[in-house]
Amino acid sequence: MEPIVKGRIGFMRLSLSLGGIALAVALASPALAADKIKVGFITKFPVPYFATMEDAAKEWGKAHPDVEIIYGQGKNNDDIDGTIALIENMVAQGVKGIAITPIDPSISKSLDKAIAAGVKVVLMDNDIPGWEGRSALATTNNREAGKIAGGYLKTVLKDGDKIGILDGKPEVVPLNDRVEGMLEGLSGVKVDIVGRGRTACEPDKGQQVAEDILTAHPELKAIYSACGPPAASAATAIKNAKLDHKVILVGFDFCCGEEDAIAKGEEDASVAQFPKKMSEFGLDGLIKAIKGEPVEKLIDTGAALVTKANMDQFK
Repeated sequence: MEPIVKGRIGFMRLSLSLGGIALAVALASPALAADKIKVGFITKFPVPYFATMEDAAKEWGKAHPDVEIIYGQGKNNDDIDGTIALIENMVAQGVKGIAITPIDPSISKSLDKAIAAGVKVVLMDNDIPGWEGRSALATTNNREAGKIAGGYLKTVLKDGDKIGILDGKPEVVPLNDRVEGMLEGLSGVKVDIVGRGRTACEPDKGQQVAEDILTAHPELKAIYSACGPPAASAATAIKNAKLDHKVILVGFDFCCGEEDAIAKGEEDASVAQFPKKMSEFGLDGLIKAIKGEPVEKLIDTGAALVTKANMDQFK
């Protein structure tokens, strides 16, 4: 009988051992699932620039399988309510963090609620002035980038030349910084600013403002646009004006028709940002913040001047 007893004991030990393994696996599985970090990624509205950011985020996601990304985008550049709804919906879905290109300072209240719920927030592309809730900001230093545009204009303009400025949204500080930076870069040349107007970074408004300035000042020497879509539209306005001298056109963003305008010689230069880096660095910073790791409050993603001569590097 003894061999049988030993056999039974051995069987029991084996069963307990296998049971322990099964229990360990069962306990580990939820933990593995919990290790998947869910985050939200929100961009302003559907233009190529923000499509590039979302595409870059998706590529980043492929390289980080431990992160689940939920995407959202506003319908247009005034879709504040839609953006707030996206933030609230993502919080309801249990995201641990949100990377967002803030469409307007008024969304900060919704972001405050998200932070109160334990959600980390990283801003991309532009800041929310005076708001301290962000863990980081991944963006172009717009003032320094504006200086790049001004530096270029300084090489092609002289004292007394008249220029027009296409503003973006006066309430958006980074867009103002692009103009102030341009004027700093242009310092030393005493130009005459004869016209400027709000475009809200929309092509139709940009063309209208450009047409108004050109009509009032046909001797205009240059136009500077704080955003890409109005810059491309200003190229059309200049062409339609059929002036007997060339009007120098410099934009910002190198997007939304600017590539074609520069290739045709209708736009002279644009300041390119690096939206892919904004997404990559923004998501990197967000994950660090979620994990409680140190992250830089301001992550400069750089800028560069694009002309017909070097534009192939930026496509």
